[in-house]
Amino acid sequence: MDTITLLGLALALAMDAFAVALGTGAVLSRLTGRHLFRLGFHFGLFQAMMPVIGWLAGLTIIQWVSAWDHWIAFGLLALIGGRMIHEACSNEEKSADRDPTRGLRLVLLSIATSIDALAVGFSLSVIGVSIWIPALVIGLVAGSLTIAGMLMGGRIGNRWGSRVEILGGCILIGIGFKILAEHLLMAS
Repeated sequence: MDTITLLGLALALAMDAFAVALGTGAVLSRLTGRHLFRLGFHFGLFQAMMPVIGWLAGLTIIQWVSAWDHWIAFGLLALIGGRMIHEACSNEEKSADRDPTRGLRLVLLSIATSIDALAVGFSLSVIGVSIWIPALVIGLVAGSLTIAGMLMGGRIGNRWGSRVEILGGCILIGIGFKILAEHLLMAS
């Protein structure tokens, strides 16, 4: 996987975390270093772990899906990207309680913002990409954007959150098309 694609993938996956961090930064009355560390560390850790879990799951069934791997990768990325866009455009209120950087809420937010990375890890395994460097980059980018999002959240609040998620969804769909096009061009 080339560097530009990897960074695009990492940025796209971090958009959910960034949007949640924007909201969290806006909700907290006083943003501290502990808030930044807790959310940034957990979001980065979960974003790094989930692709590895998905990749390992994909390795176990590779012999059954190798003929359709490019279609599977495209479908998963398009589905995830479409879901991100749909969620960003929905009118459902996204509530945040007192301190979302603590306890069960922190774990649930970490899982929710990294589910997409699980499917991406699966997709990378079916197209034969090693997961270790992508997982590290995905985790570092997510952690960094989470901290940046929290810092910005105090200034701009939730106003831009849905637009960032839409951008992330479009990037994932674009990467899916790129994988599909590369495979189909190589086959012909």
